[in-house]
Amino acid sequence: MVRKTMDYFDIRQICDSGQCFRMVQRDARTYSVIAAGRYLEIEQSGKECMFSCGEEEFEEYWKGYFDLERDYGAYMETANPKDEYLVKAIRFGEGIRILYQDLWEMTASFLISQQNNIVRIRKCIQNICEQYGEERVNFRGERYYMFPQPEVLAFLPEDKLKECNLGYRSKYVVRTARIIAEGKMDLAAVRNMPYKEAKAELLKLYGVGEKVADCICLFGLHHLEAFPVDTHILQALKKHYKRGFPKNRYKGYEGVMQQYVFYWELKGEKGNVSFIQKN
Repeated sequence: MVRKTMDYFDIRQICDSGQCFRMVQRDARTYSVIAAGRYLEIEQSGKECMFSCGEEEFEEYWKGYFDLERDYGAYMETANPKDEYLVKAIRFGEGIRILYQDLWEMTASFLISQQNNIVRIRKCIQNICEQYGEERVNFRGERYYMFPQPEVLAFLPEDKLKECNLGYRSKYVVRTARIIAEGKMDLAAVRNMPYKEAKAELLKLYGVGEKVADCICLFGLHHLEAFPVDTHILQALKKHYKRGFPKNRYKGYEGVMQQYVFYWELKGEKGNVSFIQKN
């Protein structure tokens, strides 16, 4: 077990922020997450967190996954004090961090997210993992499943994932898996591209539009300048930023500010637990 005391880290807010679909609440203070074939539980009380892993695994993987070495307080301090809306959103979601997740899993997950709600997205991904992912056992003796690699899904019939409740999104995931498995897109190369180049490459994938590409860039490539615009962000822009969001002020970390706005629109402004992901 690893014990850490941290500022600006709230596992509940991170779980509810719409960026990760394999993180769930186990009890009042404990959340679990499956990532890169690993299983972790986080118990939080105030600023103190317990991570159910060894120090080596924490240092090698989870510290980077949760972006724990980045000073989010410094980002918050740059908020324009005259922008009352943004200041309010930041205060409400100050425990959010941008997760550094697997690129392939994020690509498939946000293809599934289109015109979908968070409960169904999580269920779709759970179904795919249980049907096609490698089975493992956690420290509690419970079974869990890895996210299947592109090669596993690549040569399924395009409608096969409808059995996992993906509906029309089945062909998006299967076709994308096939492109990657056949080497027509090199994810390792995409990982090394700057934001604009990586986004342009992702937009070549079947079913990937502007919003999905930006979500993949933000949550799968950790390009913090990516600024996904879905219906929640769009309504905030129309109401509070008629001339556009002041990206120049927050250049290089626009996506961090986007998450505060998104979370406020999702949980604070409307209190809508089951949000709809749209292009």
